Amino acid sequence: MWNVAEFQAQAKRDSEIAMQHDLDAMLQTAPADQKEASTIMGKELNGFSKLFSRYIENKGSAIKWDKIRPLPEGAVRKYDDIKVRESEVSRALLDQLVVLKLNGGLGTSMGCTGPKSIITVHTNATFLDLTIQQIEFLNDKYNASVPLVLMNSFNTHEDTLKVLRKYKSARVDIHCFNQSRYPRIYSDNLHPVASQFDDHHDCWYPPGHGDTYAAFSNSGLLEKFLAMGKRYVFISNIDNLGAVVDMSILNYLASPTDGERCDFVMEVTDKTRSDVKGGTLISYEDKLRLLEIAQVPKDHVDEFKSIKKFQIFNTNNIWIDMKAIHELYSSNALDMEIIVNNKTMDTTGAHVIQLETAIGAAIKCFNGAHGINVPRSRFLPVKKTADLLLAMSNLYTLRCGTLEMNPARSFPTVPLIKLGDEFKKVRDFLRRFEDIPDILELDHLTVSGDVTFGKNVSLKGTVIIIANFGERIDIPSGAVLENKIVTGNLRILEH
Repeated sequence: MWNVAEFQAQAKRDSEIAMQHDLDAMLQTAPADQKEASTIMGKELNGFSKLFSRYIENKGSAIKWDKIRPLPEGAVRKYDDIKVRESEVSRALLDQLVVLKLNGGLGTSMGCTGPKSIITVHTNATFLDLTIQQIEFLNDKYNASVPLVLMNSFNTHEDTLKVLRKYKSARVDIHCFNQSRYPRIYSDNLHPVASQFDDHHDCWYPPGHGDTYAAFSNSGLLEKFLAMGKRYVFISNIDNLGAVVDMSILNYLASPTDGERCDFVMEVTDKTRSDVKGGTLISYEDKLRLLEIAQVPKDHVDEFKSIKKFQIFNTNNIWIDMKAIHELYSSNALDMEIIVNNKTMDTTGAHVIQLETAIGAAIKCFNGAHGINVPRSRFLPVKKTADLLLAMSNLYTLRCGTLEMNPARSFPTVPLIKLGDEFKKVRDFLRRFEDIPDILELDHLTVSGDVTFGKNVSLKGTVIIIANFGERIDIPSGAVLENKIVTGNLRILEH
């Protein structure tokens, strides 16, 4: 008779065998006349198979809370300690840089269709427009050749290629590659949802930005850039408007102040109450590791969110030596914790799981890896329309594709803005603002209910506007609200 341990071990082996059988059958459905597509699918399914095996063997995301130790001295450097004048950074060093933007996301959370990178965010420019303007300015100023690489997903690739046609005359060499496409897994029986190469897109998922290493390598671009003499890659989310090339960090990556080899730098910044769910750096089993909230035991979540205990969080701005990526990926030495993402399928309502990884989780695999505590201005993500309001406002000025805090703002922090569900979709958000209010002197804004804003509205201090169910508030053009609470009905009728 089997004991429990033997039974569980056999069940794991059976799951792995069944999954491999399903994947082999799936690969056979790739079109015979599309050799490249078949090769790519084979590499992707091989990567998925390894991830699934680790999941089955419970080599995923488990963290023993009592093993977490305080960060050792030097694990996170201060930005001011590594800052140099731009004139001290040579053009030759800049020519070794590649900028890679994570461009796999859709704008569905804000009610948009298509790639999020084509949403307009400031002065009629999109995320993609601003990114290309930044790199073009850099290349013009230093007579350099910094290329832009976009990691798309199967959700964004085709639309992105169409949009890129308008940048043919830009002085930026633009490349694209696709993030891997992994099959979703049924929660109840651990079989893949997809069975055919061309099954509906709802059967597949992009496996998190930890896939960057594999997808970048499999695309052939990593080896191509290394052969061209490129050495360093700056990776960031395309919706982080603060993630611009920083000469000081590039210089530090190439020439660390302590003289030791540094293959990986993660930009972190001070945590605020708005960032309590963000991943943080910890010391774990004598290695620097990224701790995500999904890995935290339930009874320690409040402790994880504490600003006192964990004072920094990951901006997902990552700088890496590409030779190190090539060495680690080639030797199968990249080890990232698995994030299990539970989902419900849109088409069938079935419960499925997605096995994902985070790019920063590989920090423990690189020599000399550490964090740099950067100014908050390098973290300006646009995840919801409240963020979009900030980005579109006069709080920022635009210079060479980069948003900079308006010097007329008397303090460096940004206002806290909360918008109700009526503003959740970009279409509704734009309809409710005839133009974006002046918020240079705003500290806090809360808007809920059926509220609209006229032109040339100015908001100062703390402003709260609440229209209860069945009520409507129209803020008239030219209104100045300073430390005001507006409730009830306020409607301007045309006559």
